[in-house]
Amino acid sequence: MGEVLRAEIGKGLRVQLAHPAGHVITLLISTMMYLGLQFVLGQGELRQDLLPRTLVAIGGYWFLQYAGLVMVADLIEEKRAGTFTHSQMSPAPPWLPMLGRLVTASVFGLAVAVAAALVPMLLAQIAVPLRWAALLPAALLLVNALAFTFLLASLALVSPMVGALQSLFTSLVLLLNGSFLPLELYPDWLAAVARLLPTTLGIEALNQTLFEGRPLAGVWTGGALPWLLAHTLVLAAVAGLLFARNHRRSLESS
Repeated sequence: MGEVLRAEIGKGLRVQLAHPAGHVITLLISTMMYLGLQFVLGQGELRQDLLPRTLVAIGGYWFLQYAGLVMVADLIEEKRAGTFTHSQMSPAPPWLPMLGRLVTASVFGLAVAVAAALVPMLLAQIAVPLRWAALLPAALLLVNALAFTFLLASLALVSPMVGALQSLFTSLVLLLNGSFLPLELYPDWLAAVARLLPTTLGIEALNQTLFEGRPLAGVWTGGALPWLLAHTLVLAAVAGLLFARNHRRSLESS
């Protein structure tokens, strides 16, 4: 099992590193998009009161978007080329290669998110405080995004429309998770809708620790942390059930 996992991770890393130009272009577009949006929303200036929180939020979006692209696009390509069925002939459980894909997606998603965040931090002198209490919400934010990525990948096993669905949901995340404006500036009904989407609860919990200085106990009693944990568990459970069902259907139709 360990060899299968290492082989899957190694294959995924080699495929992504074989096309560095695409990653550089993604970084440039992501950074310019963020600064341009904030310049427009600030009516011709970069507002320092909004930049730190929105940068954290769009960092979560970048991780979700790029991890999803890496994992789902690779899976769709294997399905089209007919090599997906061959990769499932190993005696290892079918979820193990998917775990390897998730590792690859998380590595590149995190690399792009960090690099894309560092550029505006330096250009616009955005200060984001570092606190130990933020580590747990940050980890849960990444797991939450990966659970949603796994859900999309499970859909990709049987649905040719998964690309459109991914674009739709990630666009909603970009619009509503706080990448434009902090969540506390939303109307109550819109904030409630935003919290149903991946990354939003994680960003809310992360902001409470980073910018409000709350300890983890305060974030827990405030509700952000337990709701984030519940949201992540539900996403992971639904993705796991959907993968089991669609993996079986995909092999039967091959």
